[in-house]
Parts: sequence; C-alpha cells; structure tokens
Amino acid sequence: MRRVSYENAFYASDGDWIESLVVTSSAEFDPPSALDSLSRAELFHHERTSASPDGQITHRLTIVAHEPYPFLLGVVLRKQAIPNRLELREGVINGVVTVEEWEDFRGLADTIQTQFGRFELLSVNQVETTGAPLGSGQLDRVLRDELSEEQLAVLQTAHRMGYFDVPRDASADDIADELDIAQSTLSERLRLAERHLLDLVFSPDASATASEASGN
Repeated sequence: MRRVSYENAFYASDGDWIESLVVTSSAEFDPPSALDSLSRAELFHHERTSASPDGQITHRLTIVAHEPYPFLLGVVLRKQAIPNRLELREGVINGVVTVEEWEDFRGLADTIQTQFGRFELLSVNQVETTGAPLGSGQLDRVLRDELSEEQLAVLQTAHRMGYFDVPRDASADDIADELDIAQSTLSERLRLAERHLLDLVFSPDASATASEASGN
C-alpha cells in the first residue's frame, strides 16, 4: 500500500506548482522511475528516511508539477479555505480544510462535486482555531537533522509501545529488550533525545525556526 501526502505546495506560474510530497509505502520503490511515467512532473529532489518500526518506508519528494485546472489544491485556495491535510490513498483523496463560515464550506463542496464528479463529507467540527495549514508540519524534518538514528529509534519504539502513556504500557526494560540494547544505553539515548526535543521547543531560536519553516 502506498500513501501520498502533501507537505507543502507553492504556485509558481502558468500552472506550475512546486510540491513537497511525503510518500509512505510498505515496499521499496524508486522515485525517479515512478516519476518517469508522469509527463507533467519533474523530480527535483528526494530523500529516503529510515524505515519505521512497523516496516513503513518514507520518501520525501520535491517535484515541479504542471497541474491542469481544476487542481484540487487550487480550488480549495480559491474558495478561501485553509488546507490542513491532503492525502492520496488507493486512488482516493482525503482532505481536511478549515473555512470561516458554513456557507463557505457548502460553496467549496459544490465546486468539488461539479469539477471532480464526487464529494463525500465524512465529518464536520466547529473549532476555535484554524488548525495547522500545509507547510507548517516541518518539525519532523528538524528532528531528523537534530537527532541521531539511534535516538529517533528509541523515541519511536517507546512511543509505539506506550512508554509515554499514563499509566505506562511498557517499561524501560521492555523498550531495551525490543531494541536489543542495554537498559543503560536506552536511558542515555532517551535522555539525550528528550533534551534535544526540549532544546528545540524552548531555545531562543525555536520560534524563529518555526517561522522560517512555515514561510518556506
């Protein structure tokens, strides 16, 4: 199974968009080969992240794509909606958007139905904030730059096994056994990873870094 999510997208000109995509797959795939079959997309950059504990493999792609009108993201933006999440899975696009008024949403839904032939409303929530727009979820990239692979593995495994739950579903010994490392090694990596996380959140440069990420 393969899932494609928009991380960010910028309109360039004449229908060209610069798009940052996150592709998650249960099997290896080659991004350049996958893009070869698409005549309107050019691969600019890609990177493969480490496989997650559940075997999912993630690639981040930056592409230049000529998107014919109507383009779903363009329709959302033209209707003054904030795209929070857009994801393609098994041929179906799932999305979360924020609008100011119910009538704005009805107009967006009607346009999508007309332009794309199908629209299904799954849920509606009234919220006080707009939620995070595309492009603001860059923390994971910062973490990959700041944390070692061993520290990331410790955090991912501890989270997956419920180490941070209240009450805890797994002990430090359970995590160490899962990773086949000594309990002292686990404690050291976990402390360093947590320290890096706190430094990212509370350091004087943290807010500036977040502003730069959301503006790029």
